Amino acid sequence: MAASDLAIRVHDLGVRFRRNRRGRRNIKDLFAGSSRRSKPNEFWALREVSFDVRAGESIGVVGRNGQGKSTLLKLVAGVLLPDEGGVDVIGGVAPLIEITGGFVGDLTVRENVKLTAGLHGMTRAEVARRYDGIIDFAELHDFQDTPYKHLSNGMKVRLAFSVVSQLPEPILLVDEVLAVGDKAFREKCYRRIDELLAEGRTLFFVSHNERDLRRFCTRGLYLDRGALVLDGPLDEVLARYDADSGV
Repeated sequence: MAASDLAIRVHDLGVRFRRNRRGRRNIKDLFAGSSRRSKPNEFWALREVSFDVRAGESIGVVGRNGQGKSTLLKLVAGVLLPDEGGVDVIGGVAPLIEITGGFVGDLTVRENVKLTAGLHGMTRAEVARRYDGIIDFAELHDFQDTPYKHLSNGMKVRLAFSVVSQLPEPILLVDEVLAVGDKAFREKCYRRIDELLAEGRTLFFVSHNERDLRRFCTRGLYLDRGALVLDGPLDEVLARYDADSGV
C-alpha cells in the first residue's frame, strides 16, 4: 500500500494496565522505567495488534466488552500511549469517544463550544463561522447560556457530536456513546456520518449494533482478549464473532 493511501497504520501495538490502579502508571514508574515483562498486577489490554487502514475506508470494530475496542480507539486518538509498537495517523482525527471529554461543567454551552472546538484545533474565525451550525444541529438554541453541568445526558451527547462532526479532520472515531441519545437524534447523527463518508472521510466505528455496523462499514476488526482475531470483510468478521459468541 502506498504511503499516500494510508490513513492509519498500527504495528505490533501493545498496551497494559494495572488491575489495582485507575491510572496506567504512577510517577515512580515513569522515572524508574519498566520492563517488557508484565508484573503480577498488570495485564495486557492489547498485544501484537497490527493492521493498516486506507484513506476513505469504514472500519467496524467488534468484540465482547473488555476486549480492547475502546482502548484501541483511544490509542488511535492519541489519548493513550502504547507500551509496545505504535500507531501512525496520517492527518488529524475527530474523536467522539467520551461525551464529557473536553467539556467544563461550570462553563455555558456557548463557552464550551468555543473552548472544545479550539482544543480540537479550530481557529476563532472557524468557530465563529461554524457556531450557528453547531447549535442548530445540537438543537440547543434555548440553552446557549446554560451551564454544561445542567444539561441532560442527551443534550450533552447532541453537543459533543455536533462539535466533533463540524471538525474538518479526515478521520472520524466513534465509540458507542450515541447509544444514549434518543432515536430521532441518533438517526440524525447517522445521516451526518453518511454525509462525512460521502466526502471521503475515514471512519473507525466501535459498536455492538450489527445493523449500524452494516450501515456504515465494509471491513471489520474482531478483537478478543486483546488480540486481533480477524481482519477482513465485515460479513466474515461478524459471522466469526457470532459463531464464537454462540449466537
